[in-house]
Amino acid sequence: MESLYLGLPPPLVFKWRSDHPRTCGRNLGSRQIEMNVMLLPSHPHDHGELADRLRHADVATAELVADIIDGVCRRFPSLGQRGKTARVEHLIRSGAWTDVALALIELELPQWQIRRIAYDEGEWHCALSRERELPDWLDQSVEAHHPDLALAILSAFVDVERIAAPSSRTSVPAVPHQAGAPYETVYCDNFG
Repeated sequence: MESLYLGLPPPLVFKWRSDHPRTCGRNLGSRQIEMNVMLLPSHPHDHGELADRLRHADVATAELVADIIDGVCRRFPSLGQRGKTARVEHLIRSGAWTDVALALIELELPQWQIRRIAYDEGEWHCALSRERELPDWLDQSVEAHHPDLALAILSAFVDVERIAAPSSRTSVPAVPHQAGAPYETVYCDNFG
């Protein structure tokens, strides 16, 4: 008689492993890696601080790219787009910084496109735009420049993320509780 029960299921083997970008490329010491479930940055950096670091950096490094991802990327690692996330991780491991920057724009800013990349007088100029087909004088593009191409693209990326970041302000402006000097009451009497 045949058994009604199936045999033991085969053991599960997970082929895809998500490496955090900070571990890609090189060993960064004894830093603890934070893996958060939320898609918001785990510890948001000041965008101005990241922009300054990009401006003063000579070349892109795994640590700098990981700080950018930690600080401004809201969709990385993307749960719905594992292929794009795996591609970014592979590019970071490979050290292909320009391709990493382009892949981050594709993943994080799907409505933005590169409008212009130009090399002039020793610097790369990168402009990102939502409306590439509009004339330059009508388009509101975000521009950045740097001697390194990857850092010029990443600088424009950080600037766009700063503009597109959700603000923590309320929709109704706050009113100060105490009136300042120009708003103090003055006693007036009609002497006429």
